[in-house]
Amino acid sequence: MALYSIPYVQVAKQYAEEREELEAVIQDVLANRSHVADPLVDELEEELTAYCGTKYAIALNSGTDALMFAMTTAGIKPGDEVITPPNSFVASTSTIVHIGAKPVFADVLPDQNIDPDAVEAAITPRTKAIMAVHLTGRVCQMDRLQKIADKHGLIIIEDAAQSIGSKYNGKKSGSFGVAGCFSTHPLKNLNACGDGGFITTSNAEIANRVRRMRAHGMSDRVTVEEWGFVSRMDTLQAAILKFRLKNLQSVIDRRRANAKYYQENLNHPCIFFPADRKEEYNTFHTFVIQVQGHRDALQTHLAKLGIKTTIHYPIPIHLQPAAKSLGYKKGDFAVTESQSEKILTLPVNQYITRADQDAVIKETLTFMNQVSQNTERKIG
Repeated sequence: MALYSIPYVQVAKQYAEEREELEAVIQDVLANRSHVADPLVDELEEELTAYCGTKYAIALNSGTDALMFAMTTAGIKPGDEVITPPNSFVASTSTIVHIGAKPVFADVLPDQNIDPDAVEAAITPRTKAIMAVHLTGRVCQMDRLQKIADKHGLIIIEDAAQSIGSKYNGKKSGSFGVAGCFSTHPLKNLNACGDGGFITTSNAEIANRVRRMRAHGMSDRVTVEEWGFVSRMDTLQAAILKFRLKNLQSVIDRRRANAKYYQENLNHPCIFFPADRKEEYNTFHTFVIQVQGHRDALQTHLAKLGIKTTIHYPIPIHLQPAAKSLGYKKGDFAVTESQSEKILTLPVNQYITRADQDAVIKETLTFMNQVSQNTERKIG
């Protein structure tokens, strides 16, 4: 029998905490509202607009569609190149491919976010956009990326799927580029009870076209302006998100406190995690450590003890079978590839207790110290 029972996520606890109020919200939708295109979706969009600091927010059925629609409405066409990191979730790249553009990878910094110098080196005459992925809840170095974009006449699309509420120099993610793309997947900090997403933008033309595209390209009940899709957020998910948006800061505060506790106590020469910088406000969708050697053995050791961890992401996108046609090979992105063998995501959700965090810290350090001692003996 495992010594502990420490899950990576605790969705059931969230439901238990919200149950009475959340069920009332759900019952109201089922009993009193249109299940699609209800005014409640518009209300959610208004609240997201205010929260993210943009002029518009358009609710969709996934963060993946948000990326596709953002690029399409921003004018990215087949054959255009979009620079993006190879260490993200696959949707960052697959959406570029699906609209007929070409993903061009740029390596990352020690904090796992895209390296602005690598971005500038990857620019060609065909480059149209930079897709900045705010990985783990940390916003990219947007000041440097914006200077590069301005210098070369490029647009910036933000993949902000993991970073709602995160800030850089006091400005929230999703408000830097021509569009910000968010996911409300059940594991996100602002989470629905199914798939969902939204786009933020201050560009009226983009906002209006996304609204058409999500509803078959129709401008009204009878007029089809362009060939569109079905990507509306249903009323039930919008109601859940509207309810949870009220509590988002509490979720962020608890996750930040949990991350700080790891930062203050998980100290070992073979464990690295990037320090918070003064210009950053990280909401810690994930807390990722980089283990120098023995990452897989550590994960297995923790799992046997009942401590669940995960890896975001073990195989870089440029080395996935689907990416063969892009022409990349192992060795092309040294930092990303090195990190992929070291990264380990610890539970940082808002329900983890200090006692459970103490267990994660204790067992991780005990294992790493034992490994270090064994290594020293072999050397000696």
